[in-house]
Amino acid sequence: MPQDLTVDIRHNPSLDYTVLPRQRTGSESSQSHGEPPDLNVVLRHNGEDELGILIWGQAVSPLRTRSPRASLTVPASTLVQKAARLRSIWRDRVVRHAQTIDGEDRFPLAETANLSAHAELMDRLTGEMAEEGAYLLDCLLGGDSHEERSLRAVFMAALSGERSLRISFDSELYLPWPMLSLDPTEHGGPWRSFLGYRHQIEQTGGPWPIPDFGWGSRAQAITSLNTDTQLDAVGRAPDVRKLLEERSRLTVRTEAAPLLEALSGPEFDEDLMYFWCHGHFVDNGSPHPHLVLRLSDEQHIDADSVELRRSRIKSPTRARFKPFVLLNACHAGQAAAAPQLEHLGRALIKFGADGVLGPQIEIPQDFASEYAYEFLHLYLAGEHTAGEISRALVRRFAKDFHNPLALTYSLHCGLDSKLDLSS
Repeated sequence: MPQDLTVDIRHNPSLDYTVLPRQRTGSESSQSHGEPPDLNVVLRHNGEDELGILIWGQAVSPLRTRSPRASLTVPASTLVQKAARLRSIWRDRVVRHAQTIDGEDRFPLAETANLSAHAELMDRLTGEMAEEGAYLLDCLLGGDSHEERSLRAVFMAALSGERSLRISFDSELYLPWPMLSLDPTEHGGPWRSFLGYRHQIEQTGGPWPIPDFGWGSRAQAITSLNTDTQLDAVGRAPDVRKLLEERSRLTVRTEAAPLLEALSGPEFDEDLMYFWCHGHFVDNGSPHPHLVLRLSDEQHIDADSVELRRSRIKSPTRARFKPFVLLNACHAGQAAAAPQLEHLGRALIKFGADGVLGPQIEIPQDFASEYAYEFLHLYLAGEHTAGEISRALVRRFAKDFHNPLALTYSLHCGLDSKLDLSS
C-alpha cells in the first residue's frame, strides 16, 4: 500500500543566493571556521614581468597529472595598469557622476547611499561596470596557449557555477577581485555577474604573520573608533558610534599619538579596530605614492608607522595583536602600486591582524557610514564571518539601495574572521 516517505533536505543550493548569510550555531559554527577555501587561486611572478597561475580546491577537479596551472601571456605590468583603470572608471562614472540640477552642478550618486530613485541610471552604469570587470578577467585569462585555454575552462566553470564559493586569491598583484565580472549577458544580468556578488572573496599574499597567544574569554568585545571629529555627524556615523558603545568596550581616538602609543605595546587587546577618517596617497620621492590615513590632527599614519612600533616588541611570541580592522577611508583597501612597496593593510596583517577590509576607490562618505553600520552590526553579533558579511552586503545594497559600491570593498585575509569572545 502507498506509504509516505520522510524527506530530509541536506542542502539547499538557493540558500547561497539569499541576502543575509545563514546563521550558524553550536558545533556547526566551530567546524566551519577555518575550513580551507573552496577555491584557491595563486598568482605569482615567473620572471620580471611574467605571471603564472595555479588553482586548486574542492570547486575544481584535479587533473590526473597535476593541479591546473598555466604561464600567462599577459604581462604583470599590463594587469596592474588595467586594474588601476577599472578603479578609475568606477570612481569617474559612479562616484563622480555629475548632473546639473536646478542650475547647480552636483554629484547625486555620492549624496546618498540609497540610489533607488536613480534605478534606471544605476542599472545602466552597473551594466557598464560589469562589462569592464569582465574585460579585465578576460585580459587575465585570455591567452591562447593550450594550458591557458584549459585552465580558463576549469576556472570559469567554477566561477560561473550556481554554488557560491569561498575564494582565496593568493597574489603578489592586488587586483580588484570583487569588481571583476563574468559576462553579464550569460549570467543573470550585470548585478549578479560580479565575482563579489556571487562569491566570498579574500586577497592574501602578504608575509608570514607573527604568532600571538590566546587572550582568554571576555564578556564584551573590545573595540576602538579611530576618527576625524569633522566626520562625527556625517551620515550614520552617530549610529555607528552608538552601536560600538552599546555592544562593546569602546576606546575613541581622534589623534595619531594615542593610536601609535597603543600600537607600541605588546598586549594590544582590541578585537576590532574601526577607522573613520581620511585616506589619500602622498608623494614619497619614488615613482609610487603611498597610502596614508589622517585622524583629526595632521600626522600621517602609514604602513611604516605600524612597522616601526610593532617591530620593536622584543618577545613577539608573547605579544597580542589580532584585531579585525575596518579601514573606512578612501582607497584604504587598495594595495601598494608595486608588490615590493609596503601597504598599511599588509603591515597590519603581518603583525597579526585577523583581516583588513576597506574600499579600493574614493568612496562617498554617506555610503561609507551606511556600509560600516551594517557590517559592524553583523560582525559584533559573532554569528557570521567577515567573508559572509561582505558578500551579504554586496547583495543587500544591490537589492535594497540599487547601489553597487559595496563591491569596491576589498577583504585582505579575513575570509573566516569572526568575533569570538572565548578565544
